[in-house]
Amino acid sequence: MEQLRHLGETLGGVKTLMLFQDEIRVNNRQCRLLADMLSLAFDSVASEMRAHLCFEEKHTKWKTLDNPLRELNRIFKEAEAYIKLCLEPGKDWWANAVALAGNMDCLEVHLHNLLWCLPVVLEAIEYAGEFSGCDEKEIARKKVFFRKKYDTELLDKRLFQYRFGKLFLDTEDLCKRMETAWKEDMWLLSQAIEERKQNQSKPITKQQARLADVLLGPKGKTHQATVLLNEYQVRRRLGVNSQIKEAQWYGASFAVKHVFGELDPLMQEISLLSSINHPNVLHCLYSFYEEEKKECFILAELMTKDLMSYIKEVCSPNRRLPFPLLVAVDIMLQIARGMEYLHSRKIYHGDLNPANILVKPRSASSDGYLIVKIKGLGLSGSTNTLNTNSCIWYAPEVLSNENTTTDIRCTEKADVYSFAMICFELLTGKVPFEDNHLHGDKMSKNIRASERPLFPFQSPKYLTTLTKKCWQHDPAQRPSFSSICRILRYIKRFLVLNPDHGQPDSLIPPIEYCDIETSILRRNLSLQGKGGYTRVMEVPFQMYAYKVVERVKMNASNKERGTESESDGASFHGDENGLGSLLLHDDTCTLANFSVRSVPATIPEINKKKTISKKLDGKKIKQTGEKQKGKLPPQLQTIRRDLRTKSDMKQVKAALIPSGRRRSGQRSGHASDSEVH
Repeated sequence: MEQLRHLGETLGGVKTLMLFQDEIRVNNRQCRLLADMLSLAFDSVASEMRAHLCFEEKHTKWKTLDNPLRELNRIFKEAEAYIKLCLEPGKDWWANAVALAGNMDCLEVHLHNLLWCLPVVLEAIEYAGEFSGCDEKEIARKKVFFRKKYDTELLDKRLFQYRFGKLFLDTEDLCKRMETAWKEDMWLLSQAIEERKQNQSKPITKQQARLADVLLGPKGKTHQATVLLNEYQVRRRLGVNSQIKEAQWYGASFAVKHVFGELDPLMQEISLLSSINHPNVLHCLYSFYEEEKKECFILAELMTKDLMSYIKEVCSPNRRLPFPLLVAVDIMLQIARGMEYLHSRKIYHGDLNPANILVKPRSASSDGYLIVKIKGLGLSGSTNTLNTNSCIWYAPEVLSNENTTTDIRCTEKADVYSFAMICFELLTGKVPFEDNHLHGDKMSKNIRASERPLFPFQSPKYLTTLTKKCWQHDPAQRPSFSSICRILRYIKRFLVLNPDHGQPDSLIPPIEYCDIETSILRRNLSLQGKGGYTRVMEVPFQMYAYKVVERVKMNASNKERGTESESDGASFHGDENGLGSLLLHDDTCTLANFSVRSVPATIPEINKKKTISKKLDGKKIKQTGEKQKGKLPPQLQTIRRDLRTKSDMKQVKAALIPSGRRRSGQRSGHASDSEVH
């Protein structure tokens, strides 16, 4: 209840800002769309809670909603900060336009996160709703209702929109607004500039007229340096012997690349960096050239530091892991989304490593989330030969070619391999192969022979499996970045629904997410737009499709286990030294606290003892099994009664984890990292 109240307070702040929506002078349409979708998301959550939860149970069964609602509130707050930045009454109009015009953060960051998180919150409400109330018949009806919601017949984008579009904010009207909001804002910007040019009572200055040409000019055009230098202030140099400086222009901070030379050799890089517009890729915002001095200035968004430096700073002997697991997965997803965008445009990096990933804190709060941008594209971001000290980031097929050129390195699957090595460092805090004393050619030889870094035993299997898929020796076996993004979104969902994921006895997913992705691809579902890039409005259906396929696989797995249990039923019930005798030594309190998931965990031991006993005295076991066939021992019947009388809170917690899910503590460890998964 408390988290829902916080969510409402944040939405109230957004609505207060939107009272002055006509004063939003840059990105007005995007801010209106964002505010409307925040309000609709709150309505979806509130309506589902009213429909499926009892207010009297707010201190018990609602507790399972705390973490998903907390995550949604974080997204609401970031969206509120964006709207406030666009409103910013203290800034000059030209300064606002310079800093925010053409910005894609509203769509690709805030709306993306909202459309990912809303299905997670709605799913948490479903889990709690299954056990809400005291009427057993009503509870049974709700279970049937929620089960029917994930029917495989609804695995069609149009049917999904028709059935759940309003609930998941995936209506045709909202999709059209998401497609057109950015274009409308660019048109409104041009109209506002024309109005200022034609305003006779307050004519614009020469400098403002030049600035107008910069704002309205085509992407990749290089403008006169005088437009920049009149309002340009250098703050500091970024890095030792670096061409990059931090500078202020019209009150906004930028990273400025300052180089000397002829313009023509630089135009290829400027054109490439200007054609990109994604919040997870560093791109050229503006470029200027001084003909006499042969000076070129390329402006990009200012970032704090690179990922390699950041990990070194936050890691220490007392804190080996650089990030909380949810934050690490969020960073992985941002990198994957940036690479998915580049690959959809047939742009391949070729040198993806932590030094080419820039980061900065997402907000002033201490939640640890970062903004991530990929750099290193263009002429300045590549070299003609491989550095022997950096071979750990390159795919084996790249290392197999001596005197490797940029063209050979720049392939889709080579980038996926490099991404896997970055994931290893994010999850472990260790540079790949840092425990190996080999360097240079010897290390390169081992990588080409399929040697890979070793994950610690406690690393989450659902993440190590994905990472190992990405560093497969055969490039054809590595997934695309579109698949990686879908898997990481669903892993984030699991982590939000299970906030105790960092505990030694934490739960793990019932089905491998890579297997779900394989099934999704086989079904040929329409999950992404043209060019292989996932548009923001496609995220809700992707989340839904994953949930449907997961349930199908779980049901199939449960049926298989049910068949195995029936075949072992006689020996299980006839075991004199198994669970029945074990429970005879426990007191009533122990029986009352026996967990649903504890029974399956004990079955292997029972069967093991049964097998040994059978070898010693097969005749006795057979007679006992026939005598007790089809009947549970009294102690197990007691457990069933105790399970039905457990507190509602434990029922809800159990509901969050499907029956097929196992405890991480029961794993026997990871297979060799060189295994093919």
